[in-house]
Amino acid sequence: MKTRFPFYASILALVLVSCKTVTIPSNAIVDDGKITITFVQINDVYEIAPMQGGKVGGVARVSTLKKEELAKNPNTFMVMAGDFLSPSVYNSLKYEGKSIRGKQMVESLNSAGLDLAVFGNHEFDIKEAELQDRINESTFNWVASNTFHKTKSGIAPFVKTTSSGKEPFPETYIMEVQDQDGTKAKIGFIGLTLPFNKADYVSYTDEFEAAEKWYNQLKESCDAVVALTHLAVEEDSVLARRLPGLALIMGGHEHDMQFKKIGDIYITKAHANAKSAYVNYLTIDVKNKTTSVVPELRMIDTTVVEDPETALVVKKWMDIGEKNYEALGFNAKRVIREEGEPLDGREEMIRSGKTNLTRIAVSAMEKAVPTADVVLLNSGSIRVDDVLQMPVTEYDIIRTLPYGGAIMEVDMRGNLLTKVLEAGRNNVGSGGFLQYSSSVNYNPATRTWTLKDAPINPKKSYHVALADFLMTGGEANMGFLNKDNPDIIKIYPTPTSSTDLRSDSRLAIIKYMAELGK
Repeated sequence: MKTRFPFYASILALVLVSCKTVTIPSNAIVDDGKITITFVQINDVYEIAPMQGGKVGGVARVSTLKKEELAKNPNTFMVMAGDFLSPSVYNSLKYEGKSIRGKQMVESLNSAGLDLAVFGNHEFDIKEAELQDRINESTFNWVASNTFHKTKSGIAPFVKTTSSGKEPFPETYIMEVQDQDGTKAKIGFIGLTLPFNKADYVSYTDEFEAAEKWYNQLKESCDAVVALTHLAVEEDSVLARRLPGLALIMGGHEHDMQFKKIGDIYITKAHANAKSAYVNYLTIDVKNKTTSVVPELRMIDTTVVEDPETALVVKKWMDIGEKNYEALGFNAKRVIREEGEPLDGREEMIRSGKTNLTRIAVSAMEKAVPTADVVLLNSGSIRVDDVLQMPVTEYDIIRTLPYGGAIMEVDMRGNLLTKVLEAGRNNVGSGGFLQYSSSVNYNPATRTWTLKDAPINPKKSYHVALADFLMTGGEANMGFLNKDNPDIIKIYPTPTSSTDLRSDSRLAIIKYMAELGK
């Protein structure tokens, strides 16, 4: 009888060889169903160059940060949570015959590799046509879920015009990503802006209703939904509570760094002017349908080198600015105060009360016009919307009051002075809120105004030094304040020589601060 062992042995050997050919090598990439996306987040950036003597900030440094993260993870994106076209000293300057109005910022952010932006309230400080130019110049994407363009033909999305045609702003934005092991994911973005600026060419819908509407749609097709917002942090907190399924809220508006966690949702806001950036690592587990976030605050300082390409763009615009300042009689780099308390120019503070910065501005005007009984300054002339850190340079004052303007002198009757003061008091929260001499006081109990502890006499003539803009009648609720008002007794000639501090309030403030710093 023949044995069949050799036959079975050969079959077994064949099977073993066959199995060996499909064995997965130990170093092969296996799809683990997880993917990490890196977001480099900045917000409220008004300065393209480093500040505080080059110590902090700078768009070229942010560009480096993005490139460093991109080298570690190809799924890296830079996002801007609003407020970057205004306010800026460049908005009062011209280049090639046109107002710059944020052009320097768009060109710098294009170079830095910005991927996605949402409107901030200050984007609507500039004129409609100027905003359209900046939108058209941008190479990054925008998302606007509750902010729309109000035109003569109706309300519609804002539109970017490119060589390919017109591209309406989407109300949601979806990123599609894939990692090295093949994991794919979709991240949906909602873009929300607080309805703070009521420019006549912009229309807002309720931010929470818009968020809920678009979140409910995005969650059906996306693996994660992220909110890119320019809201007050209290509103971001409400948003997190109303939409607990959000993966992350990246916001702006406060200027001070904000970090909160509501439930499982992180709310991150970096320091203004790119003094820091949040690097948020979003990991999506596609198989288990879960997300997790690791937020890291990165300080943008001298430890971060400047990206050479973006630094060249920044230098171009800084040189343009320098030439403009020199023509106006300023030495932008000169330090006028080495040390002291930071100067508070935040809008929320100066449009509702006095700060150390507004007191300095008023005192400087008093020093420039020692014969004045009272000084008046509209808070809207201070556009920095930031806290000035020491040392303070002439450039800091230029950017604080980018429009400058002369200090006018007029004689007016007390009844008009009282009317102006009352209008300024009622303008709380807006640029028409007035800053005035410390010798002026209001008694809410009697609803009366006093000057140097004496009631303002309605028939008496008072010598008033004020920002020239106020005399145009263009300030909110002050249309009556103009040269034709019968209670204006005398208007003094406005000095034009740059050697006269009254010719530009910034010259007066710079001289006053320099003397304080001695």
